[in-house]
Amino acid sequence: MATANQPGTTYRATFERASDDPAAFWLEQAQTLDWHTAPTRGLDYDGAASWKWFPDGQLNITYQALDRWVQAGRGDQPALVWDSAMTDQQVTYTYAELLDKVARFAGALRANGVTRGDRVLIYMPMIPEALIAMLAVARIGAIHVVTFGGFAPREVATRLDDAQAKAVIAANGGIEPSRTIRYLPNVAEAIELAEHKPEVVLVKQRPEIDDTIADFDTTWLDFDEQLADNGPVEALPVAATDPLYLLHTSGTTSKPKAVIRDHGGYAVAAAWSVPNIYNVHPGEVMFVASDVGWVVGHTYIVYAPLVSGATTVVYEGKPVGTPDAGAFWRVASEHGAKMIFSAPTAYRAIRAADPTGEHWQRYDMSALETVFSAGERLDEDTYHWLEKVTGKPVVDHWWQTETGWPIVANLRGLDPMPLKPGSPSVPVPGYRVSVVNPLGEPVATGSEGNIVVELPLPPGAMVGLYGEPERFHSSYMAAFPGYYETGDTGYIDEDGYVFVLGRSDDVINVAGHRLSTGTLEAVIAEHPAVAETAVIGVADELKGQKPVAYVVLTADADLSAEQLAKELVAKVRHDFGPVAAFQNVDVVSALPKTRSGKILRRTMRSIVEGDEVATPATIDDPGVLDSFAQQATRWDS
Repeated sequence: MATANQPGTTYRATFERASDDPAAFWLEQAQTLDWHTAPTRGLDYDGAASWKWFPDGQLNITYQALDRWVQAGRGDQPALVWDSAMTDQQVTYTYAELLDKVARFAGALRANGVTRGDRVLIYMPMIPEALIAMLAVARIGAIHVVTFGGFAPREVATRLDDAQAKAVIAANGGIEPSRTIRYLPNVAEAIELAEHKPEVVLVKQRPEIDDTIADFDTTWLDFDEQLADNGPVEALPVAATDPLYLLHTSGTTSKPKAVIRDHGGYAVAAAWSVPNIYNVHPGEVMFVASDVGWVVGHTYIVYAPLVSGATTVVYEGKPVGTPDAGAFWRVASEHGAKMIFSAPTAYRAIRAADPTGEHWQRYDMSALETVFSAGERLDEDTYHWLEKVTGKPVVDHWWQTETGWPIVANLRGLDPMPLKPGSPSVPVPGYRVSVVNPLGEPVATGSEGNIVVELPLPPGAMVGLYGEPERFHSSYMAAFPGYYETGDTGYIDEDGYVFVLGRSDDVINVAGHRLSTGTLEAVIAEHPAVAETAVIGVADELKGQKPVAYVVLTADADLSAEQLAKELVAKVRHDFGPVAAFQNVDVVSALPKTRSGKILRRTMRSIVEGDEVATPATIDDPGVLDSFAQQATRWDS
């Protein structure tokens, strides 16, 4: 246990208060917001799998994000900075300007029949109008359903039907380095495929995209005209427990689950997490390089920065190729970001293109305090590379769509703990994390098992699945009663640090030994020629499964595939042990991933084992899947 002057003292005291009396702790944190009706109760919990935070409170999260800062004299402060490498534009909106646009577009929605509780599907790229649309929907008490702009029509139709959306807000397209993506044909086809038809479609027409609403249904409305023609409306006070948004998880084998997030708990978690986890305060700049279609974008591009009075940077571009591997560093430097946050796959792409970090040296990075990573496990080799190149603390943290904000982190604003490579550090106050065996029994310190979180989940986490209460229980609570099942495996060390090794379905069985592919990947990624790797288990007649590593080389790698394989096999045998029976390495040009940066290991396994594979709706670039299929060794014989 830390003593008074040791790192983590304040963290430990805060964690214990949040664990001992969650209702009182979070009711105290809720006082930082401006409530329409302040809550007197922190929590209603049935002791099983149903809970409500601040059940007697009323507010609207957009009032917390916009109105209160304007009223406090911060109207001239930048709220949103749009930096588009694709159109070579930079546009800044102050809090007053953003409030005006959100209030007016909320008026447009209301004028077109959208009311409290209605669902509105949003299908837009990384442009300011995406945030304006989300906030406007929330302002009138409606519920937004953001659908990533890369999804195909059938996926959009699935979400239209699931949410029974009354309206759609879309852009006419998105811009990639080598192509433009036409959204309007997708919207039109999705509406045709869906059983439920929205009553109105509002379209932001980007001048860089050829398609206009004139090419489609004439009842579609122009976003800008609607914004100009309607007056502003006030934020509608709603119950703290009212749904704010639905966000579908990326299911590839079954119907996606629609996570429900509420107004009150989410606002409190957002307001607490920005200063305490990220050490960002009003007037400071957050650069989160994600997409509003994912949970990271919802929380730390849209709601949390604004609820906290910070400035959020909305970046339209890639980590490399727009125009080079210094893209993120340029954005952070030019806008004075205090922190940057992206997925490990983005950092690995930067490293592969610029292994010596030359691009970092081109910019004044003095304002940047911390480099954050999340989305999948940050391998130690990439961690050390980032640390060496940037000279900044590199903070991995772990969370999920379902939780909405970090479960485990190194809290930079709360007396930071020492960093441990390979670990996202310690449980965030509010999350009581344990590791259990398949029977739900606690495992010994340092032993691998299923990572679970004691119920109830804290404010800001999901409160259910839309229209599927039974699935909510069966998917997350049934396996380990009294706990939320994260679906990840790992262990907790003697200092209380959590190590997340991978999804429970990423564990392979080699000759009766259960091995984590994440652990093998960490060993392989340490090789200086390896930019990125994914290990999957393929069927083997003798051993049941055998591990196969698919490796992407760094730009400066100078050895043959045969030599690399020889060195990696020896390294795994030395660092992990012969029990892995590791013998197979394939060098490929790229790994297939989802748009949020997760490697599609299950799809890779199906390809190399010769199974029929449908292109996942969540894939980032189908061309990478094709090239992987051509380059990877087949194991179906």
